[in-house]
Amino acid sequence: MTAPRTAARILVDQLVLQGVDRVFCVPGESFLAVLDALHDSPQIELVTCRHEGGAAMMAEAYGKLTGRPGVVFCSRGPGASNASSGLHVAWQDSTPMVMFIGQNPRDVLTREGFQEIDYRRMFGTQAKAVLQLDDAARTAEYVTRAFQLALSGRPGPVVIPLPEDVLSDTATVADGRRSAAPISGPAPAAIAAVRAALAEASRPVVMLGGPGWTAEAVAAFRGFAEASDLPVVASFRRQDLLDNLSPSYIGEIGLGVNPKLAETVQTADLLLVIGARLGEIGTNGYTIMETPCPRQRLIHVYPGPDEIGHVFQPAIGVVSSPAAFALALAADGPVAGGWGALRAKARADFEAWTAPRVSPGAIQMCEIMGWLDANLPEDTIYTNGAGNFTVWLHRFHRYRRFGTQVAPICGSMGYGIPAALAAKFARPAATVICIAGDGDFQMTCTELATATAHRLKIRVLILNNGMLGTIRMHQERHYPGRVSGTDLAAGNPDFTAFASAYGAYAERVERTEDFAAAFARADAHDGPAVLEIMIDPEALTPAATLSQIRAAALK
Repeated sequence: MTAPRTAARILVDQLVLQGVDRVFCVPGESFLAVLDALHDSPQIELVTCRHEGGAAMMAEAYGKLTGRPGVVFCSRGPGASNASSGLHVAWQDSTPMVMFIGQNPRDVLTREGFQEIDYRRMFGTQAKAVLQLDDAARTAEYVTRAFQLALSGRPGPVVIPLPEDVLSDTATVADGRRSAAPISGPAPAAIAAVRAALAEASRPVVMLGGPGWTAEAVAAFRGFAEASDLPVVASFRRQDLLDNLSPSYIGEIGLGVNPKLAETVQTADLLLVIGARLGEIGTNGYTIMETPCPRQRLIHVYPGPDEIGHVFQPAIGVVSSPAAFALALAADGPVAGGWGALRAKARADFEAWTAPRVSPGAIQMCEIMGWLDANLPEDTIYTNGAGNFTVWLHRFHRYRRFGTQVAPICGSMGYGIPAALAAKFARPAATVICIAGDGDFQMTCTELATATAHRLKIRVLILNNGMLGTIRMHQERHYPGRVSGTDLAAGNPDFTAFASAYGAYAERVERTEDFAAAFARADAHDGPAVLEIMIDPEALTPAATLSQIRAAALK
């Protein structure tokens, strides 16, 4: 017989059973009972963050890296509203996550009590489920269900509001058991059909994406693709699913896609999509195929059946985790199709697109990215938020290992710093580099305090051009010369002084030739380090300067 326990104690016991080793939070009075229960659970490290948005993004990135649901606790009202930015990332990036929200006591609910929000309505479209715990006796059931839902089918976030008074109620209940994604593998007939379709194709392209991969599956698929001489493209911000030095790798379908790559996919006669959801950015604005029936023969492999045919109707739909499908496909050996010339041309297009180029100013980011690739380990984890600055990373860096790209598919600013902390927590031995813009960095820069508190050796490179570069780029294209709201230079802090105040090592880099020595000094610091890299405002994109973009718009 299980002894009586408070709901808070039952909840924390379920986290232990689920294998949770770390939770992220900004403490709130609405879940004090949980904080107290965590005090008696040394198996779980409580990471106190400085903002709920940062905490939620850390939890999301932790889930992305570990494959298990990341866990975040936040308080009601403003706390939950702040944390919603990380919830949105988890939803659009298909990342398993569980968000616990301290909720008002039951006796004031529906009266618009202090900081009260109906989270079923607020998060109903941004979570797989919102399960408000109104009965202590159902605590184990709800937590177990949340973890199961977060992992099943298309992974994603689950929200559990916790009325404050429920957490102190006692109940006698049995514990749940550790949740796992249901076994989801392709039937032999599906593998046979896919192999037959590949064999019939003259211009096939494979697209890799989504969560649910394993290192074993990534390695097996690489062997299959190279032996079959298949061209393989990554979907948006999933570039680490195939070693970028592989002769089969031909680039990424994402923001600012290589036009020749888009043409290769559009003119393919077969498109085998493994794990990608086929969202807006990963399909170049839904233009790489016709809707609803693509001209290409589409084979869509995805763990959630509701996503298959959501926008593009496939010729063959396979409900399977990408890892299970890749292993099964590779197990029967390569498919001989004579695609060498197609693959070689697409690879040459990729190499031309990503060849280093000179940009205005004393800082050459292509050279810096080349130095990082040449001098840092292949398993270095790179994180980033959103902005034009990311192009220097995603276009010119070569991802070599699975699990080294941690970036928001939803395009959220401020993601890079929390993700870097999560990466260092998840893989303490790995080198972790965050690439941030000056605007992007200021979204979550206070989490440097969290990094310092835990002595996390993250390395942050701030690419400072004194503006919100992406918005300025669009502004110059549509309203050339009419700068409004995008200039940050006048209000930006001294980033080196700012970072130093948090206990980080900090240094400004103004010339490319000074970067290597500065990085060595930063890397010697036992804690977070920040290098502020001064980018010429003209170096707005690799393809065109700010002045060139403005001049083109004025024609």
